[in-house]
Amino acid sequence: MTDAYKSIKKGLEDALSHANGKDVGARVHQVEVPEPDVAAIRARAGLSQAEFARSIGVAVGTLRGWEQGRRRPDGPARVLLALIEKRPGIVEDELNL
Repeated sequence: MTDAYKSIKKGLEDALSHANGKDVGARVHQVEVPEPDVAAIRARAGLSQAEFARSIGVAVGTLRGWEQGRRRPDGPARVLLALIEKRPGIVEDELNL
């Protein structure tokens, strides 16, 4: 076995042990992402619902649900919205749109 293989194998074993609640000395980082005000973020970006939905890759119906409070963005969508809130042009800048 190569050193790379041994290192990867140990890392995977440690990850499994950590996932099963064993202390393997792993550093755990938790990031709190605030609850986004989707309508305000979209307004600040200066986009219509259709434009904003298209720019972040969600259906217009999903965006409307978020704005009307029927649904809540979570996971990657919530992080993306937090980034857009801080820097409204981030999607266009980074994806060269």
